[in-house]
Amino acid sequence: MIHREGQFKNGKMELFYQCWLPEGKPRGVVAIDHGVGEHSSRYPHVVDALVKQGWAVYGYDKRGHGRSAGKRGHILRWEEYRSDISAYLDLIRKEQPGLPIFLYGHSLGSLTTLDFIMHYPEAVKGAIISGTAIEPVGVAKPSLIRLAKMLSAVLPGYTIQSSLDPSGLTRDEAACKAYVNDPLVHTKMTTRFGTEGLRTVAWIKSHPEKVIIPVLFVHGGADPVNTLAGAQSFFEGVASVDKIFKVYPGSLHEVHNDLDHAVLMADVIAWLEGHLP
Repeated sequence: MIHREGQFKNGKMELFYQCWLPEGKPRGVVAIDHGVGEHSSRYPHVVDALVKQGWAVYGYDKRGHGRSAGKRGHILRWEEYRSDISAYLDLIRKEQPGLPIFLYGHSLGSLTTLDFIMHYPEAVKGAIISGTAIEPVGVAKPSLIRLAKMLSAVLPGYTIQSSLDPSGLTRDEAACKAYVNDPLVHTKMTTRFGTEGLRTVAWIKSHPEKVIIPVLFVHGGADPVNTLAGAQSFFEGVASVDKIFKVYPGSLHEVHNDLDHAVLMADVIAWLEGHLP
């Protein structure tokens, strides 16, 4: 496996990225779009499984996350995420010309990926949507949501703490401990991030017909962060005729870091191979 790290710019924002490549020519590219408060290095099972099967894997840290620039957990407009993904994919196309690209969006990344493919369906060959954040219940308390709404206009950069319980991420104790001790993980979000997220969830939820490309939804059956019912309800309205929903009974929020990660990755690889040109 070949591993590279680097930086790319979107406007004045400098973003960190990394890639993991097989020894030979890749069959295609899977571009990871990570969740809130985390970063692109937290997907080792995804990387290992895919690279072994000849896929290139790319990951980038969202603005305000990981090793990218920006105030922790902050955006002014959701469109900044959409623009960052465009720049991310441009970089991948430049480094891997002609290869099919699939987005893999988890949690917050499920929203940024859904929003992106709903606006630019021609940009990728398909998307894997993990831990779909249509009905989030484990990130912010109702009182914090009310506070964010009140302060967003006057204090958009005011920081509040997420109430995410790490024990809800995975049943793998070592993975949970690694998350808690990871210096690049943060629990911060700003009032503007909160209101932009709520606005975007409402828009995505009301426009499932805009998802028209091949999609694989994967969700932990016991996910305490984003409800399975919310994800399934949204999936039912998705317009794409090429759509699959997979549930992993017992798995928590991060199926890719849970005890069923090997089953998940076998499903992901089978789906990807079925969508190669």
